Amino acid sequence: MNEYIKNRVHELYWNEDINCARTAMICLSELFETAIEQQTIWSAVGLHGAGGYRAQCGLVEGTLMFIGIYFHVLGKTEDETVSACYNFASAFEKTFGSLRCFELRPTGFSENDPPHMCENLTCNGIEFAYQYIINQHLPAKDWQDKS
Repeated sequence: MNEYIKNRVHELYWNEDINCARTAMICLSELFETAIEQQTIWSAVGLHGAGGYRAQCGLVEGTLMFIGIYFHVLGKTEDETVSACYNFASAFEKTFGSLRCFELRPTGFSENDPPHMCENLTCNGIEFAYQYIINQHLPAKDWQDKS
């Protein structure tokens, strides 16, 4: 599963040049075999730190969007979904130290930044999100067979 995430993130970043929020949603939707409408993917085009404003991390935003979709598919209540989102944000902040793009980005921001500086953070964030959702006792693909 970790190798899948690493390869898929690299492909989405370098071949399709999409942001962290959309990358998180796409990877999680594939890992949990849950379709996401194209319009939803489009809606996340500006969710990389609030359109580059350096606010909430797109990995958090993309995961929260995915949790909303996935929990709905599973028949969870809105209260259960809201609680799962709150708990995810809290756990992410405890693990990574912040929810803000500005604080999470490896070297901050400058005009000379190379593209996709957060690739490693993205892999770690998606792995974290995957494990978080699994720990909610929800079904996922059996990645044990994919060595």
